[in-house]
Amino acid sequence: MNHPWAIYLRAYLGVRIQHARTAPTRGASAVEWVIITAIIAGVALGLATLIKTVVEQKQGEIQHTLGGGASG
Repeated sequence: MNHPWAIYLRAYLGVRIQHARTAPTRGASAVEWVIITAIIAGVALGLATLIKTVVEQKQGEIQHTLGGGASG
């Protein structure tokens, strides 16, 4: 692959990879925090949905047991 574009691409990617390897790790740390936060938010959302579903099911059972609830 001696095409000029291939040579340019290899050189460009080589420079970018070298820069990424020698750059300070502060950026990587920020990315890790974003990933961890997203995972925690996803778990929290899943638990909230599960709790809401269980509460609605129990509410339905209670209303059925009491005969519809609001008979006045």
